[in-house]
Amino acid sequence: MSEHENCYVEPVEKLLDKNALLTAEVAFLSVTGMGCPNCAARVRNGLLRLKGVEYADIFLECGMATVAYRPEKVAAQDLITAVANAGNDGHHHYQARVLQTMPAREVFTFAV
Repeated sequence: MSEHENCYVEPVEKLLDKNALLTAEVAFLSVTGMGCPNCAARVRNGLLRLKGVEYADIFLECGMATVAYRPEKVAAQDLITAVANAGNDGHHHYQARVLQTMPAREVFTFAV
């Protein structure tokens, strides 16, 4: 049996607050340890559960994550910890590191 065979997780849904993105930061993370789409969902869930994270998208194929967060509520180090904790079940071990941060308004273009 593959280590990823029984790792299904229910995805967390979070409404996107476009106004919050106006003052948010975006972190680009390198994420290791993900082996299947369910692992990516587990990492995304862990990030979205943090108060202050407004948006998270995981790119399994290249081991990357894009996370919009409010720096007054959560720090970039908290994102790394959330990724590691997402695999805290004895079977999955994820690690992340911040590659770059920038204001969300430079990444997302939309009309509020």
